[in-house]
Amino acid sequence: MKSRHLLMAASLLVVLAMLVGCATPAATPAAPAASSGEQPAASSGEQPAAQTAARPFIPVISKGFQHQFWQAVKQGAEDAAKQYDVDITFEGPATEAEVDKQIEMLQAALAKNPQAICFAALDSQAAIPLLKEAQSKGIPVVGFDSGVDSDIPVATASTDNSAAAALAADKMAELIGGSGKVAVMVHDQTSRTGIDRRDGFVNRIKEAYPDIEIVNIDYGGGDHLKSTELAKAVIQANPDLKGYFGANEGSAIGVVNAVSELGMAGKLVVIGFDAGKLQKDAVRSGLMAGAITQNPVGIGFKCVEAAVKAIKGEAVEPVIDTGFYWYDASNMDESQFGPLLYD
Repeated sequence: MKSRHLLMAASLLVVLAMLVGCATPAATPAAPAASSGEQPAASSGEQPAAQTAARPFIPVISKGFQHQFWQAVKQGAEDAAKQYDVDITFEGPATEAEVDKQIEMLQAALAKNPQAICFAALDSQAAIPLLKEAQSKGIPVVGFDSGVDSDIPVATASTDNSAAAALAADKMAELIGGSGKVAVMVHDQTSRTGIDRRDGFVNRIKEAYPDIEIVNIDYGGGDHLKSTELAKAVIQANPDLKGYFGANEGSAIGVVNAVSELGMAGKLVVIGFDAGKLQKDAVRSGLMAGAITQNPVGIGFKCVEAAVKAIKGEAVEPVIDTGFYWYDASNMDESQFGPLLYD
């Protein structure tokens, strides 16, 4: 009987030993959640994300993407972002007629609480409520290309569009002999560029060239096809028309297309604004007498640069003049025009 009890005790000891051997090790206690938004230290010697200062974020909202001009502005903005170590986005509506779409983009950008905003207004009045919101949040706004009819932007990087269009008027007067009928095609009558280029050209003609008559001013939305149809109607209604000014890339190419389709090449002086491949080709072929070019890369660079300065609390010039130049077949291949005549 005693031996049986010893055997049972030995068996129980074996079973207990097996159970202990199969037990899982105790789990390591979980690290407590970091307080004040801090994260646990990263492995592999890397600094945790929360301990690395975030780069300033600056959304850049342009007037569109339909012209090569905006691609050149984008390049300048990206160059500045790289130089100043900031993050940017660059966007714009599909066409320069989509004011509502641009306002939606501005609203979405504000919702991200950026450190600054660069903005080229399609409608100089429609954006003011959102710009006031940016101001109330302490977000500096920098205008570019088109200004805003408000004192909210801390700076505006742009061409002196009134002076540039006045130069186009001087060139037109020179090329048509100081007298005759001319017409004007403008991209819009709501943006600062549309208003200033129209008025700069018209006022210069009225002030300095009394023998030149402006017979028509149309607004083609910067669209090639719409501008072409409008220009054809004006040319056909005015067989003695001597000159046509297109106030942006789309307007100018629309006029060139109208001249070409009506067989008026060499009979009508066409002056454009901006550059891009189609305008350069038109100048080289003689369909366009010449054009005013801006400095789109400089515009993009200077607007982001000004935004960075505003974020840092540094002084910023309220008006940043990025310059303008006349080019035609006689000078467009000179080295100085290299960065200004974009493809």
